[in-house]
Amino acid sequence: MKIKLFLKKLDFGLEKKEISEIRKRANYFVEMIKKSISRNGIDADVFVGGSFAKGTITKNQEYDIDIFVRFGWKYESLSDILEGLLRDVGKSMKISIFRMHGSRDYFRFDAGDRISFEIIPVVRIKKVREARNVTDLSYFHVNYVKRNLNKNIAREINLVKKFCKARRVYGAESYINGFSGYGLECLIIYYKSFEKMIRELVKIKERIVIDPAKHYKKKENVFYEMNESKLNGPIILVDPTWKERNVLAALNWESFMKFQSDCKRFLKNPSGKFFEFESIDEKKILEFAKSKKAEFVHVILETNRQEGDIAGTKLKKFAQFLEREISKYFEVLSKEFSYSLGRKADFYIVAKSKREIIRIGPPKEMKKGASEFRKKNKNVFEKNGILHAKVRVDFSTREFLEKFSREEKKKINEMSITNLSVKT
Repeated sequence: MKIKLFLKKLDFGLEKKEISEIRKRANYFVEMIKKSISRNGIDADVFVGGSFAKGTITKNQEYDIDIFVRFGWKYESLSDILEGLLRDVGKSMKISIFRMHGSRDYFRFDAGDRISFEIIPVVRIKKVREARNVTDLSYFHVNYVKRNLNKNIAREINLVKKFCKARRVYGAESYINGFSGYGLECLIIYYKSFEKMIRELVKIKERIVIDPAKHYKKKENVFYEMNESKLNGPIILVDPTWKERNVLAALNWESFMKFQSDCKRFLKNPSGKFFEFESIDEKKILEFAKSKKAEFVHVILETNRQEGDIAGTKLKKFAQFLEREISKYFEVLSKEFSYSLGRKADFYIVAKSKREIIRIGPPKEMKKGASEFRKKNKNVFEKNGILHAKVRVDFSTREFLEKFSREEKKKINEMSITNLSVKT
């Protein structure tokens, strides 16, 4: 009862005035695209999609509004055709519209007042099986959510979206691997409330199947009919609009376990702080490091790749690679990766020296390799015919990273990283 009363006090929906202003801007931009379509004789229509169209948009510092341009089946190079249409719109409105790379390129422009528009090209399809790209399903997703939406469900969706954004597990992007907006909408429609949803999900220890539309008579049939690559995460959420798609395919165990941990803490002690996005607190990380007699290092990474999902993914992959390299000599007690657009990311590490490690070399019969191994290592010994060496870890994490950045420039560049530096 305590949680129910607490949650009733929270409201993360937009006020009518805000919704009206966004709708006014969106409608104007839609009309401009429609005029460009008509002038160029293209078979296409335009609709506003995403959370705004569904009625599930959540109060935030910035708003991304999705606009979909649905092209007739005969068209192939959708992004290129849309770029031509938007070039006309950009000139008319005197705005810059940027092409963003993705599974199918889309476009973005900043409308000011914390509002941005993303224009996505899709194919006009009648059946989900006709989809060439997952974005082609957007029209079906909007209609599914709207059919199952009421005031209470919309409110619960706002709660879970706000919670997941604040806990850094919102977004299907590869550098987050969290819950997609549509995924959370489907979960709330299924569980009916935020509280019921988190109480059920914290119990999960092994992979589960959730099939809201009951596409499968037996849930185990999912494993035979769905693409195996989409079945590795903690939750297989069968898309109510298409039985062969896992809505939460991007969610990985790391993000899910973080979500579970935060849910448990919230259920134990409900607080509005769980719904507030907080910057990473370096002082707290430093205090943790001191309590463990470990070292805290703040690494700054930069890339030359396009900001957004591409840059974020490159930076996250390199941070994971860097962690693996560090863990050869140090025990990583804590880590935090932080990226918010741009081409730069922060990687925070708390590590403790292993003091000594065992380096495995070649078999002793490999004369040349064995000789080189002995030259490079001092305390060499043999075990089961294989050479080993005791290596003292007499350097700090900072020193290791500084040496790594100097000596592994080629590898760093190959991974599209333009700068690796340790903050002093």
